[in-house]
Amino acid sequence: MTVETRMATAGFLYFYPMSTPQQIKYRRMGISLGLSVVLLVVKFTAFFLTASTAILTDAIESIVNVIASGFAFYSIYLAGLPPDQNHPYGHGKIEFLSSGFEGAMILSAGLVIIWQSILSFFAPRELSNLDWGLVLIGITAAANGFVGWRLIRSGRQTDSLALTADGKHLLTDTFSSVIVMIGVGLVALTGQQWIDSVLSLVLAVVIIYNGFQITRQSVARLMDETDAPTLDRVVTLLNVRKDRNWIDVHNLRVQKYGADLHVDCHLTLPYYWELSQVHDEVHHFEDTLKEGFQGEVEIFVHTDPCMKECCHYCRVADCPVRASAFIRDVDWTAANLPLNQKHFVPMAVQST
Repeated sequence: MTVETRMATAGFLYFYPMSTPQQIKYRRMGISLGLSVVLLVVKFTAFFLTASTAILTDAIESIVNVIASGFAFYSIYLAGLPPDQNHPYGHGKIEFLSSGFEGAMILSAGLVIIWQSILSFFAPRELSNLDWGLVLIGITAAANGFVGWRLIRSGRQTDSLALTADGKHLLTDTFSSVIVMIGVGLVALTGQQWIDSVLSLVLAVVIIYNGFQITRQSVARLMDETDAPTLDRVVTLLNVRKDRNWIDVHNLRVQKYGADLHVDCHLTLPYYWELSQVHDEVHHFEDTLKEGFQGEVEIFVHTDPCMKECCHYCRVADCPVRASAFIRDVDWTAANLPLNQKHFVPMAVQST
């Protein structure tokens, strides 16, 4: 929902709508798609002017940019749809599929470029208008670099893998364009046209590596591989805002669905509490986690009753059934919170 924010400047009040994360994604991805189409035309113009295989390599990758940006734009639309009966966890995982599609397209482009480089090496073409080619490629490199940086920044702010993947792709494209400019410049200075073909081959290897990295990250997210930075963020949040009534947290699971987050865990509370008190404390626990993230956070909490072995690290005040004195807190870490067991203090520590 749009929020109106008041700003005072030179004694006057102004109102402007703040963008939601979903609107930021739409806007950034729309800019990326429009830019990709424009730069595709510019790069092929540079190729027809110069007949450079290296510039053709850059232009072919721009075709991938257009297709991938278009799919990413559509995936962001789908990811923003609310959960429904057929998709109870929402549609956020489409962003992971989008980044995987982009990675696969990059890999395909790299293989095509290798083939073109081999053909060009054995059947070189006369290069021309290299000065105009350098100017046009330089313009595309600057534009891709700026937009790619903005996409990665926005992707991190909105937890969007689709934006981040597209931004990394554009930065790789920028790197490719810079290398192409260096190579074309060397051909212009030395007259050695084989440099153009060899440079295309090197760029193809870089492109394939980048495509593999993006694809691997996408597959990892689709298979719910542990997202270490997000898990660390949840653990840090729990430690900073730890309530004395939260005796123990374990069996913690953190899954991402695009920008949305799903968390489930076991929360140990005093066994003698009434159900209404347990209900209120669970809501407090859930609200604590939700306040630490911008996107939607869905939390399932299974409550466990405390045991006498918990007394050594229990900080509940005025506990009427405490069996032994409090010794120390148990450090909550990304290593021990996912374990499906309570964090009993070792006997060696209890005896000290």
